[in-house]
Amino acid sequence: MAITDQERQALIDLANEARKRAYAPYSNYQVGAALRTKSGRIFTGVNVENAAYPHTMCAERVAIFKAVSEGETEFEVIAVATNNGGSPCGGCRQVMAEFGLDTIVLIADGDGHLKKEMTLSELLPEAFTPKHLL
Repeated sequence: MAITDQERQALIDLANEARKRAYAPYSNYQVGAALRTKSGRIFTGVNVENAAYPHTMCAERVAIFKAVSEGETEFEVIAVATNNGGSPCGGCRQVMAEFGLDTIVLIADGDGHLKKEMTLSELLPEAFTPKHLL
């Protein structure tokens, strides 16, 4: 699957726009995500923190769960934006792996600059996936 520069930047911009709505009163580390499904639909997500820290939800998982709740389970690309271009956490990588290791992951900073682009299989080598349960 190829993604154009314009499509790449549009997803990064959507992730950064979503990031402004993050609820991060404890870490002040706002994260936004924009996920495009194979059908072309786009779902955004933000991190939502909680005073009971383990109950915090990451932006990537919010976007994925929104997509799944709308019947979408085949993903093409996800853009993740943080102020400093931080990478998805291990939990988010595992959730993304559930839906396909060929998903393109775009990591961007708060100024909208692409920092890294890779497939999920590159981001999470030797991932545990549903096929391991057979």
